[in-house]
Amino acid sequence: MTPPPVIARWIDIVENGDFTQLEELLAADAVFYSPAVFTPQEGRDKTLAYLTAAGKMFADTDFGYVEKWYGDRSAILEFAATIDGKHVNGIDMIHWNDAEEITSIKVMMRPLQGLQAVVPKMAELLTH
Repeated sequence: MTPPPVIARWIDIVENGDFTQLEELLAADAVFYSPAVFTPQEGRDKTLAYLTAAGKMFADTDFGYVEKWYGDRSAILEFAATIDGKHVNGIDMIHWNDAEEITSIKVMMRPLQGLQAVVPKMAELLTH
């Protein structure tokens, strides 16, 4: 199945590591739901900061999407990667609006040891 245009753009950005194009893909009121942070990160700027940090963290890994499911205005993209020798598996749950702008991204990740490898790397990237 061909991905919806907004998801095709998302996958292209992620696979090419060119997060400079991401801002225009995000709605002004976009929300990011982190697997490690309790509160939603609201707004384009915060969402962009988290996604850019994640892109940098996964840049030199074997990150890839292994499964994809699409709805009318939503998609679930399953990913796998290796971080510090630990296998990480998770999903990006993405919703978008009629203007083809991403309105929310919720990331879920497993196993716990993989998430524990990711959290300090993300914290470091977000403080720079």
